[in-house]
Amino acid sequence: MSDTAEEVDLSEVLSTMDDVVRIDARGIYYRDLNNLIRAAVREGATAIELVNINGQRYIGDGIQAKCRIDIFGVPGNDLAAFMDGADLFVHNNAQDAVGNTLNSGRIVIEGDAGDVVGYGMRGGRIFVRGDVGYRVGIHMKEQPSRKPLLVIGGTAADFLGEYMAGGTLVVLGLNGRRPTTVGDYCGTGMHGGTMYLHGEIDPTHIATKFVSRRAAAEADMKALEPALREFCELFDHDLDALMAEPFWVVGPSSHKPFASNYAANP
Repeated sequence: MSDTAEEVDLSEVLSTMDDVVRIDARGIYYRDLNNLIRAAVREGATAIELVNINGQRYIGDGIQAKCRIDIFGVPGNDLAAFMDGADLFVHNNAQDAVGNTLNSGRIVIEGDAGDVVGYGMRGGRIFVRGDVGYRVGIHMKEQPSRKPLLVIGGTAADFLGEYMAGGTLVVLGLNGRRPTTVGDYCGTGMHGGTMYLHGEIDPTHIATKFVSRRAAAEADMKALEPALREFCELFDHDLDALMAEPFWVVGPSSHKPFASNYAANP
């Protein structure tokens, strides 16, 4: 396949109705598809629908625009990497590395997502209705002007929040396929940010060498409420019922968890 959108027969894949640009991605190579999306954004499109998506990678990567992209089908890896400002809705499952180094904008996934969701994200918001895989929220970070948010409606596998440096990570454990909200080694190497965990928690899954765990207080729930409200509005959950249930707050025990590995012995 070619590397340029100009060689794709646009009349076969592109249409506009009610100010929505619609792209039929059936059989389109990922580079051609992404060039089509970028061309539509450059031309001022504010609403884009992608239909018949089947594993195409890098959708939404690097887009710097206020627009909405609706994806029908299952997108491939690195969805919305380095995205800056768009709203992206996946009406299905998503594969690995969703929101890799996300800058700003919002990603909403109506199904499950794979491994390393939110890797290194430094801004923006990700909402996943279902479960996620391994090493989700690795090295999330924040700045005074940007604080990333990742909310998972189901459960997470091992190494959640590994090396987390900032932001907010929420796991609700609602209708997840796993028996507990998080898997093993939760918070390994965590040195910043906050996790809120709801549902059945096995204390042995928390990496207590690196993090502390306590029951959420009233002030914690007040801080968490905007994230829960948005999740409930997106996925039709009862906010009051969720707010009334217990949460655990997990935070770093140290901002330099591996300092002793590099310090000279006395």
